[in-house]
Amino acid sequence: MTFCNTCGREVAVGTVCPYCGAHNPAPKPSATSGSAAGLLLPRHEISATHVIVGLNLLVFAAMVLTGASALSPSREQLLRWGANWGPLSLGAQPWRMLTSNYVHVGIIHLGFNMWCLWNLGQLAERVLGRLNYVILYTFCGLAGSLASLWWHPMTVGAGASGAIFGLAGAAIAVFYMGHLPVARAAMQGTLRSLLTFVGYNLLFGLSPGIDNSAHIGGLVAGLAMGAALSKHILVPHEVRRTWARLTWIAMAVVLFAANGGHCGATSRERQARTTTTQAGRGRCAVAGCDRTATKIG
Repeated sequence: MTFCNTCGREVAVGTVCPYCGAHNPAPKPSATSGSAAGLLLPRHEISATHVIVGLNLLVFAAMVLTGASALSPSREQLLRWGANWGPLSLGAQPWRMLTSNYVHVGIIHLGFNMWCLWNLGQLAERVLGRLNYVILYTFCGLAGSLASLWWHPMTVGAGASGAIFGLAGAAIAVFYMGHLPVARAAMQGTLRSLLTFVGYNLLFGLSPGIDNSAHIGGLVAGLAMGAALSKHILVPHEVRRTWARLTWIAMAVVLFAANGGHCGATSRERQARTTTTQAGRGRCAVAGCDRTATKIG
């Protein structure tokens, strides 16, 4: 197997892509090999899933090498590396809503999330194509961060699970609503696996310390974008690209509006709490900062 030169989906070597109609010729034998074995080797491509997993591993390695605990990093260490926290994310550092998706609360948290991403990511990348996959992953991560801030803005949050749940939601929508050239039995088996993954992890997310709001936010965003893309998976390339752009623009507007509304509401609430706190005992200007908890996503 190889990846289509035009749309990036996985296709058989030397065939016409069933998704966009582009021809993908078989690779020519190497001039230095002098054997027919080169004809049997697929062209090596860098998967977006591999890159994203690698980025998560690099961030965690840098955290540990600069003094963060490998098993249970402190809130201060997490915030130093870009974790999500209302007073900062909804203030002067909104980039934390993105970077928090690449920060993890210990090696166990990292290992579980990367195992899920490795499996779900490769499935979603094959179905959606490389570019659509990366954009969807990013938007679902942002949606998970926003949902976390809506639910508990004074809690430090980190982890890729909002984006991972988004991939699961998009895959569920595409497999259920799209018309893919896949055997029904195989599709039903994949759907059951995806639904089991989502159901089990949402149930597990009810445990203390788990950021289920990020899971739900990413899942809803993934379902919505997957549903929008599902009917245009097997259409001509130009039509699919146009529809994908409209989907991304619509989601960007929704996320921007949600962030703007939440920033305004949180700012008014924080001002009221700060005034009350300062009038009482002159404590920290950010109400509740002495009670900040950490949740993993």
